[in-house]
Amino acid sequence: MRALAAQFARFGTVGALGWLVDVAVFNLLWLTVLSPDEVDGGAFWAKVISTSVAILFNWLGNRYWTFRHHRRRDTLREGIEFLVASLLGMLVALGCLWVSREVLGFTSLLADNVASNVIGLGLGALLRFVLYRNWVYAPHRAASAHPTQATAHAAQPNRDKLGQPEALDQREATPAS
Repeated sequence: MRALAAQFARFGTVGALGWLVDVAVFNLLWLTVLSPDEVDGGAFWAKVISTSVAILFNWLGNRYWTFRHHRRRDTLREGIEFLVASLLGMLVALGCLWVSREVLGFTSLLADNVASNVIGLGLGALLRFVLYRNWVYAPHRAASAHPTQATAHAAQPNRDKLGQPEALDQREATPAS
């Protein structure tokens, strides 16, 4: 349970930094080249671009920090699976943005941020964590990708506080007389 909590904390840290990237890019685009007043669907395109930049940032952070012990040698496949999971999370954020704009009629910058960058990203983050942990970086998939590491770790004897191999039973722990 402790390892899961630590992993979730690392995921949250990467996600928080990725969220800052996402929000900054989204707002920069919304206020400039993709203003909804100037570009039809500008808010949606700003969200697609900002999320895409954040996905790349999050993949690097999660691959090399959060799930570093579970990453696989097949980087391309892992990257594609990460992208699929991330795109599903992006669809959640886009869905929240769509409901806010098209169903509820909220079209301000604040409403777009709350819908996509608070509610949408929060719900999407939960979905992504489950998909990353159980599919993209599932421990059983990492073990099969690194058989030499798994075998080497299993072959190592348990060690005591001084680094000495622990005895299997009491007879081995005491010298023969």
